[in-house]
Amino acid sequence: MTEEDSVSGIQKVGVVGCGLMGRGIAQVCAAAGYDTVVREVNQELLDAGLGAVRKQLDRAVAKGKLESEVRDATLGRLSGTVSLEDLADCDLIIEAIVENIEAKKDLLGVLDRQSPEHTIFSSNTSSLTVTEMGAATERPDRFVGLHFFNPVPVMQLVEVVRTGATSQETFDRAFEFAKSLGKVPVACRDNSGFIVNRLLVPYMLDAIRGYEEGIGSIEDIDTAMKLGTRYPMGPVVLGDYVGLDTLYYIGEIMFDEYRDKRFAPPPLLKRMYLAGYHGRKAGKGFYDYSGDEPVVSDFVL
Repeated sequence: MTEEDSVSGIQKVGVVGCGLMGRGIAQVCAAAGYDTVVREVNQELLDAGLGAVRKQLDRAVAKGKLESEVRDATLGRLSGTVSLEDLADCDLIIEAIVENIEAKKDLLGVLDRQSPEHTIFSSNTSSLTVTEMGAATERPDRFVGLHFFNPVPVMQLVEVVRTGATSQETFDRAFEFAKSLGKVPVACRDNSGFIVNRLLVPYMLDAIRGYEEGIGSIEDIDTAMKLGTRYPMGPVVLGDYVGLDTLYYIGEIMFDEYRDKRFAPPPLLKRMYLAGYHGRKAGKGFYDYSGDEPVVSDFVL
């Protein structure tokens, strides 16, 4: 991508984290024409993440949804590393590591010391305070939230989060960058959960509380909300797809922020998290996914 084609001088993008979200973000950046480098903590995790990107692109080519030349060009713009130093010449860095504020602040401190003054920092956090992360750097005016949704190559929305310290120029460049990826950005204030999770997390948690209180079975709660509201899936199975561990973490963070019962993880969710019933990715959550069709898991029968 030439400087003339780039968004306000953004030509090279660094992504920290090559897990489910990080690799998806790296993929869409490379597909949009940006030279992209993604960093993971070790080679095994890096190879797994980049392998997943290649597999998804190969599958799209096989289905006739993507030209092989486009796949090859995307992969040609995407590189991986296990060294943070390889992100030192990036114009934009997107942090997508574990949802732990101290881990993020430690990482950002290292990146801040090695990055040029012009580099914009951003975080893909879904619930943590962007202001606190920006304050861990010497560039809070060049720090913004860029919250993508899973699966990143498919989901159109990006929440662009502005803190009180974020400059107008930084926000505008981040907003236009999201557009350049083919996404639909929305502007958010730096409140825990932003827009989507601020509304969605209480909905899922309240469905679990409703089950605890006996308003209906797991299946009936999901069926009622799916057919009664024309939502594509019910709130309980949605929790399984989000990840019950993720839902638990986000609920804890949001309850700490708002001190409102709506955000407090219900006791059943905590027990399922502790027992390893983390949802679809674990093969079991409120539903058991080991068979041809999901059935209610033995944990909640």
